[in-house]
Amino acid sequence: MKHEHNKGFLIRRSLLLALDTFLISASFLATFYLRMQGDIMTYLIAYRELLAWAVLIGITVLASSGWYRSLTRYSGSLSLYGLLPRSGLFVLLLLLISTLQGGSQPPRSFWLIFWLLFSFSTITSRILLRDLLRLSLKGLLQKPGKPTIIYGVGNAALRLYEDLRNDQRFRLVAAIDDDPACWGRRIQNLPIHSPDNLGKLISRHGIEQVLLARTGDTKRGQRQIVDHLSGLGLNVLVMPTLRQLASGERLASDLRPIAIEDLLGREPSEADPKLLAAAIKGRCVLVTGAGGSIGTELCRQILRLKPTRLVLLERNEYSLYSIEQELKQNALQEKVSVPPVRAVLADSRKQGYLEKILLEQGVNVMFHAAAYKHVPLVEVNLCNGVENNIHSTQSALQAAINCQLDRFILISTDKAVRPTNAMGASKRVCELLVQAAAQEIAASGSGTICTMVRFGNVLGSSGSVIPLFRKQISRGGPITVTHPEMTRYFMTIQEAAQLVLQAAGMAKGGEVFLLDMGEPVKILNLARQMVQLSGLSVHNENGSQGDIEIHFTGLRPGEKLYEELLISAVDICTDNPLIYQARENSLKPEVLRKFMLEMDQAIDEMNPEWVKSLLQQMVDGYQDAPTNAFGPPAMATEDLGRTEMNTLNISRRLRSPFAPPSN
Repeated sequence: MKHEHNKGFLIRRSLLLALDTFLISASFLATFYLRMQGDIMTYLIAYRELLAWAVLIGITVLASSGWYRSLTRYSGSLSLYGLLPRSGLFVLLLLLISTLQGGSQPPRSFWLIFWLLFSFSTITSRILLRDLLRLSLKGLLQKPGKPTIIYGVGNAALRLYEDLRNDQRFRLVAAIDDDPACWGRRIQNLPIHSPDNLGKLISRHGIEQVLLARTGDTKRGQRQIVDHLSGLGLNVLVMPTLRQLASGERLASDLRPIAIEDLLGREPSEADPKLLAAAIKGRCVLVTGAGGSIGTELCRQILRLKPTRLVLLERNEYSLYSIEQELKQNALQEKVSVPPVRAVLADSRKQGYLEKILLEQGVNVMFHAAAYKHVPLVEVNLCNGVENNIHSTQSALQAAINCQLDRFILISTDKAVRPTNAMGASKRVCELLVQAAAQEIAASGSGTICTMVRFGNVLGSSGSVIPLFRKQISRGGPITVTHPEMTRYFMTIQEAAQLVLQAAGMAKGGEVFLLDMGEPVKILNLARQMVQLSGLSVHNENGSQGDIEIHFTGLRPGEKLYEELLISAVDICTDNPLIYQARENSLKPEVLRKFMLEMDQAIDEMNPEWVKSLLQQMVDGYQDAPTNAFGPPAMATEDLGRTEMNTLNISRRLRSPFAPPSN
């Protein structure tokens, strides 16, 4: 096989050498003819020795400079332009030889004309060979690719077209764009159409997929485009981001199917480097729940901010092993030195051991992300769930204060706002504990800065609805949606962690920070869009027989239709336009201590009714009410309307000035 490959290579090389020998000779004689207007044979006889030198020098210069190493079918502008200095050197050497030999010399203009003729003829021959090879390979060796349209005509589209022009996966048919000024024109050789012509293009060319090459679209705009394209049954592929293209990390041709995560959440924002590093750089940082979704991402980002040490505290052995190995592997791949990482297999409820770790490692900052977060599971395991969340926070908080840490940051949730479940109520108690500690520290004049950050669902987190829907779609359905009107806030896990770190940097003590979560997303619409992005259709939607059914199961115990971020409906702007500070009521430390003593007794006796009663007394708005099939838990119609309007008002108030307006 290798012998056959070498044989084919030698044949191709010999043919190119023969072609260039002919082009040198033809250009040599054509120059005399153009310059002298005489008999070609006369010049051939008179300058036969110079012609021999021309062939020898020309082939030697081209071969020694690597001209024959490139593949002809991949010849591009840069490689072809590379002939010009080679041919220039060749002509200069030939001029030198001619001068040294003496005798009859060609006119001075001969050398310039000869250089131009040879360069032009050689470049033209390579372009013709390249295109002939591409046509033959496309027609004979491989089947035509899928009929494809490029959506967009900007620089990104041009770059994509150049990369894909010879990619056999795609047969580029046309481009479409929203700008009427572009309609009827062409990008390279692709006609540009209006999106209104998509239906005709699909029926005429059998279009199967669209390559999205619009890097400047907002998420809202991208959602609208993808909805339209998916509704036509087209597969949508997306380009890498501008950052990935600029860094060389990805190529324009590295296309992938668009994912639902690309379409959800707010518009991406630039982080403030000073705020990011304020609580991290030069400090030893400990993260509890380091193996969880939020904890893992916090660890990744903290390590990039150059702490003196990062301590991972996790009670799940496999999760701890996974994040430790990932951080080490990332450091090896990036070939950078990273601060020491210490993995601690422990339970954050063990205050004594936690204090020992804090002192041994010299911890300065603690992020407390350890908690049970799955609403239905905590609801049916109420005493254990509440005990884990409250006692882990109580122990971690007290350990941080006793060891005189600089900062303690609690990771909270929007489910703590007027909760309808025990998990949310327990997280609000955790917030109350931090607020009470901050009050006592403020009264004493100095101590640990205690604060908390509250946000909604993060994309890709454990227990998220998106992995569940994806799994259900892969099995052929049905997709289970609890209620047709249920909405949730979503944010990428990377940005959530980034904003948490910035909030930690601006904390003074006792704040309840809120992250701008963008606009709430209706879960039913999310399910439909995920089905469409999978190239399938919803069963019986619009009277059609589709692929995937959607079943409504009714609200689960403790679930709310609409999540909220504020209790008091009053917030304060901060230095970061995407981070707000809530003005929430709190319990006096002495009152909270009495409640906690009673809570300890109720948990020790495993008495869920007593625990619920205490939660209702401590947590403003906590109502443990039965649910109906497709409605909010025991909520009157006017209450539902008020809650929905309150949620919409909060969403508008918390929206970034850069986010798109709501419909």
